[in-house]
Amino acid sequence: MDNITPPGPETKRAPHAITRRDDGLWFEWVVGEVERRVPARALRLSCPCAMCVEEMSGRPLLDPASVPADIAPSAIQLVGAYGLGVTWSDGHSTGIFPWHRLWALRE
Repeated sequence: MDNITPPGPETKRAPHAITRRDDGLWFEWVVGEVERRVPARALRLSCPCAMCVEEMSGRPLLDPASVPADIAPSAIQLVGAYGLGVTWSDGHSTGIFPWHRLWALRE
């Protein structure tokens, strides 16, 4: 399974600011904090949707070789109060990334 940090107070809340750039998404979790990047390709490869992960076993279905090195987020949207939806330059748009997953992927 994923090596995702167990949700704590800081991982359950929405970030203060999100910036979409070609190299990934940049998050400011606390006002005035240094922005942290989640690399675009790493985020695309960790998509939790049913097209990318086998529902019952959790086995990855997405072939990393099929994801271009220059993949970029083309749009982002809030999903409820718990996560973010991303539309990718390869047309994929079905994954929902909970805040704790984004927190774990940050650099």
